[in-house]
Amino acid sequence: MSLLEELLAYVGFDDGDRAHLRALHPVLEPHFPAIAARFYEAVNANPTAAAILTSPEQIERLRATLIDWMASGLLGPHDEKYYEKRSRIGRRHVAIGLPHDYMFAAMSVVRTAYLERIAGLFPHAEAWAIARSVDKLFDIELAVMARHYHLDSKEKLLAREQRTQADRITAMRTMSAGLAHEVRNPLHAAKLQLELLERRLRKHGDDPSLHGPAQLAKKEIERVTELLNDFLAFARPPELHTHDHDVVEIVRNVVALERVSAERRGAELALVAPTKLMAQVDSSKLHQVALNLVRNAIEAVTPGGHVSVELTAGDARFDLRVQDDGEGIPDEILARIYEPFFSTKEGGTGLGMSIVHSLVTLHGGTIALATGAGGTCFDVMIPARRL
Repeated sequence: MSLLEELLAYVGFDDGDRAHLRALHPVLEPHFPAIAARFYEAVNANPTAAAILTSPEQIERLRATLIDWMASGLLGPHDEKYYEKRSRIGRRHVAIGLPHDYMFAAMSVVRTAYLERIAGLFPHAEAWAIARSVDKLFDIELAVMARHYHLDSKEKLLAREQRTQADRITAMRTMSAGLAHEVRNPLHAAKLQLELLERRLRKHGDDPSLHGPAQLAKKEIERVTELLNDFLAFARPPELHTHDHDVVEIVRNVVALERVSAERRGAELALVAPTKLMAQVDSSKLHQVALNLVRNAIEAVTPGGHVSVELTAGDARFDLRVQDDGEGIPDEILARIYEPFFSTKEGGTGLGMSIVHSLVTLHGGTIALATGAGGTCFDVMIPARRL
């Protein structure tokens, strides 16, 4: 059942009401211009509504549209074409920036004009029955227009939020790129000097008390380098270099790399995949997607936990599913899961999932997330061929 059918049934709009409205049309039609004039008098009396109207030509066009709206409402047919026409009115209010309360006020002006004329033109009992049919019609009109007003308002708000988020990410990328380039050169120089120091220490004696601090400093430089690489991966809008690759082999290599981490945590890491699955992908970027998802899943489970990685071939696509049986992601974190620089890990950059989302989108794919007390599942869907 369509929304219009539901509305008609809900208000009890039947053939009797249709007959009342059709019979009312020739009686009210001569009054349509006066009702339209009264309508725009009410509009011009309100500064906010009047500001929307820019010229006499526009008012004249809208007056003709209002008269057509009154006629079609009475004559029908009240079908899907009628529904679409009414929904456009709600969307138009959003486009011109008119608050929805003016839509209700405007409808009240027309409804009142109808009822006044019905009361003056028909005997009381007949007028009451016709007025009930008019009320049902206006209730349906308002429901349709309000629904599409709110739908388009939500879409407009979402688009604005997406633009704001995109601007914020662009600014973060610019900052990250500048910071990364400033740090990279002195970091590289420090690493070279440390390697030179290690060679000199080995040349002049093998003193563990000297080698220990040097090794520790080297590990810390490598850790900072890894963080720096994350910043650069986020800061540079990546380019895809796609070729035919066996996706199973890419993911199998990731699982092999992370199996040691899983064992160290006391967790089981399993891969379920076909023998071969060919797709046109950027192998290094898909490797990064799988690595981040698998690594996060391992970190989410407790000793004795399970992480499953599953690859399946779909209709012109492939699915990569990474699932864990950890405690799930809390709501306050879930809302920010792909936000750059947001992290709950000590020392984390908060770029991992942002990069994952970016690389999946770059491939023309999507990523879905389901989480709860029983664990978390990331489901990545990527087209097998580039369009």
